[in-house]
Amino acid sequence: MKAIKKTFQLSTLALALTTGYALAATDAVPTAAHDKKLTPVGAEIAGNKDGSIPAWTGGLKPSEGAMKADGSLENPFVGEKPLFTITAKNVEQYKDKLTPGQQAMFKRYPDTFTMAVYPTHRTASYPQKIYDASSKNHGAVKLAANGNGLSAEYFEGVPFIAPNNALEVIWNHVTRYRGGSFDRESSNFTVQANGTYQQTGYRDVAHFASNIEGWKPDSNILFYYKSKTLRPARLSGEVLLVHETLDQDAESRKAWKYLPSIRRVKRAPTVAFDNPRSNSQNLKTSDNYDMFNGSPKLYDWELVGKKEIYIPYNNYALMDKSVKVEDLIKPGHLVSDKVRYELHRVWEVKAKLKKGMRHVYSARTLYMDEDTWQVVASDQYDGQGNLWRVGLGYSVQYNPAQVHWLAGEGLYDLPSGRYVLEGMVVDTKGTTEFDTAASKKDYTPAAIRRWGK
Repeated sequence: MKAIKKTFQLSTLALALTTGYALAATDAVPTAAHDKKLTPVGAEIAGNKDGSIPAWTGGLKPSEGAMKADGSLENPFVGEKPLFTITAKNVEQYKDKLTPGQQAMFKRYPDTFTMAVYPTHRTASYPQKIYDASSKNHGAVKLAANGNGLSAEYFEGVPFIAPNNALEVIWNHVTRYRGGSFDRESSNFTVQANGTYQQTGYRDVAHFASNIEGWKPDSNILFYYKSKTLRPARLSGEVLLVHETLDQDAESRKAWKYLPSIRRVKRAPTVAFDNPRSNSQNLKTSDNYDMFNGSPKLYDWELVGKKEIYIPYNNYALMDKSVKVEDLIKPGHLVSDKVRYELHRVWEVKAKLKKGMRHVYSARTLYMDEDTWQVVASDQYDGQGNLWRVGLGYSVQYNPAQVHWLAGEGLYDLPSGRYVLEGMVVDTKGTTEFDTAASKKDYTPAAIRRWGK
């Protein structure tokens, strides 16, 4: 594959930024006012009042934190010490900056779960083309009917740099920049309460509209995705193919699976919503992947506003391939000593299952980092309204590609004590490759049959 080189009214926006809460949807005329207060992707440029969150000054340069030959990332903050550590003993004094899920983790694992809080670094940076596209999208891109997609004007970048409602925030997460394409090898771990685990290895490849040769605006394709199981041997060669649509009411997600045991490709219509995620032992739903993905149509969404919380950030230690599996996997949760937390502003969005709809989660809350639109924490509730599963996204800046993404994600099942880690580089080979070109022919059922052999 070859590399590609490829409003708010001022008073309304100022009020939203000052109060920290988003306002209801309006018909405000787009202006250029956001340029002076917001970063090119829609975060507040200014730091907070006490300086614990600094101003955004452009993020990491492409030369900082670069990828090594083995796929590890250089840590620009190596040697930096925590400001303090939150434990079950002192959690009460910090709970105003913790999610309900984080607080529940301290109660569930009082002796082992801790949060080392480091100085905040606003490392997110993106290529200039993403900044330009995001500015162009402002006022031009609209939600599709019922909010379950985007209008055909969307191509790349952030669709809503000054979002008016919860669904616009959700679509900012779904469409956020991941290099135009990515090709990576990763490890997933399904961990039992006693710390024993099942490991599965994957190769994931995706191409977004911007990197698909011959893409047309009326194709209704947001991205193509395929995933091949590499290990264990009994599962090796299984392939999942997904065609993700831009307007999911007009056309739902399409999916296929290649099963080497029968050497056939079969349609997989249920790779969505609460269908169990493959090889997760029913601990993870399909829409838990990437912290949240797919159509939002099952829920009523509420934009609560912005808040400051401690979130996993700049987790370069999790990109160190010299780390062994046994150094990461412990009973109850990913070992706390390897996780770095920082204070950042996030958008809080709540979802409640619509009447007549079915999903194992009756409600969920998502927290999106303002600098990246990445969901970095999530709370999932059962049918009785009890907090059930806690999601944590361990974000990191992939340079020189200027992609802010995850070093892995964890979903913690509170009642059972089991959990799933996904997208980890531990025990993998090769680098993560971004910004390549692909043809639609690379993402056909026939192509995945050949790929799975």
